[in-house]
Amino acid sequence: MELYQRLRDRQAKLAVIGLGYVGLPLAVAFSRVLDVIGYDVNRHKISQYQNGIDPTGDTGDDAVKHSAITFTDDAAELRAASCFIIGVPTPVQADKVPDLQYVRQASITVGQSLQRGVLVVYESTVYPGVTEEVCLPILEEQSGLKCGTDFTIAYSPERINPGDRVHRLENITKIVSGIDKETLDEVAAIYELIIEAGVYRADSIRVAEAAKVIENAQRDINIAFMNELSMLFNNMGIDTQAVLRAAGTKWNFLNFRPGLVGGHCIGIDPYYLTYKAEGAGYHSKIILAGRHINDGMGQYIAQQIIKHLVRQKEDLSDVRIGCLGLAYKENCSDVRNTKVIDIVSELAEYGVTTFVADYWVNKAQVQEEYGIELVERSDLRDLNVLVVAVPHDEYRKLNVADFDQLYAPNHKKLMFDVTGIYNKTDFENNGYYYWSL
Repeated sequence: MELYQRLRDRQAKLAVIGLGYVGLPLAVAFSRVLDVIGYDVNRHKISQYQNGIDPTGDTGDDAVKHSAITFTDDAAELRAASCFIIGVPTPVQADKVPDLQYVRQASITVGQSLQRGVLVVYESTVYPGVTEEVCLPILEEQSGLKCGTDFTIAYSPERINPGDRVHRLENITKIVSGIDKETLDEVAAIYELIIEAGVYRADSIRVAEAAKVIENAQRDINIAFMNELSMLFNNMGIDTQAVLRAAGTKWNFLNFRPGLVGGHCIGIDPYYLTYKAEGAGYHSKIILAGRHINDGMGQYIAQQIIKHLVRQKEDLSDVRIGCLGLAYKENCSDVRNTKVIDIVSELAEYGVTTFVADYWVNKAQVQEEYGIELVERSDLRDLNVLVVAVPHDEYRKLNVADFDQLYAPNHKKLMFDVTGIYNKTDFENNGYYYWSL
């Protein structure tokens, strides 16, 4: 394992391509034991990192400030690297077809810096076959080198969970795979430098790619089942949360809950799997059905709000709705593919004004990406409806008295607690109409 030893002796450098929620933690962790180059095409982001600022809010300013990473947006500096780890986004297009433009561009950039003896590791979520069938040819074309002879490739799927303070990079088992056994041994040894939980050696790159996409597809399907039950029980006048508490007393009942499914993993990865399935001549049934349900939950919640306002004979043009939370999940600043926006957009179709507050997220980013001007929580006043869309820890601490002051006087208070983080009885005993999935 010549490369591994050169990296350990700091005679070679490791470069992380893409410094977002996946790449930044990797770069910081590796920089404690290796010489690391952190590369991103976003000049503003690089400037923030160089000044010790973590715009993701997940790794932390101190960790960035005290790291020994060489942050750069200059691709020429990558020629000093002997090991590349690529962790760029892999979203889907509007028609739910995988969008590989970022991983392709990263492959071009790395290929142009490739030299003999180099290892390239992909972490971006892809469907089985992308690393060897899409990325490898680009590396060879751009470098003029031959994989297996001049350089080698590997795949180690990311398992980062933004906002999770328990399951971190270091204590989650890392799947590793390589183009051959020698590469597998080398990539395993490199990751073992930072992964305390150890590594799992997959049988092949395609197996590792498949393992990644089914991890999130499995969660997506289970949440979709809970969401379907929620809609069913709502029609039957049964409290879904009460049903789940009762069913949860059985030892083997799976603890999934209904909710909005957004972000860059659970709401995206299943489409990579179904796209590959179509190419293989198989039309997915369960996976796509789950996606259909989960993609429609924001619209469903908005329609429930409208129904209750109509029943109260409210003039929708005068209604004020407050929404707490815009991030795709609790305790993180990530707004990529957030399904809260579907609630806001659907309400706007009815001419209803919604005021959104979320101190976790970046206001400028939200304005640029969604055209929404966030307000402060203190600005939520004279409301008819309050939607607690994201269960940030700070929102969990609020009680009925905290919410009372947000509503307009002499109006029925409608509380839509999307994920059911509050006690229903507390609100109903204080004159609220309370709803949750």
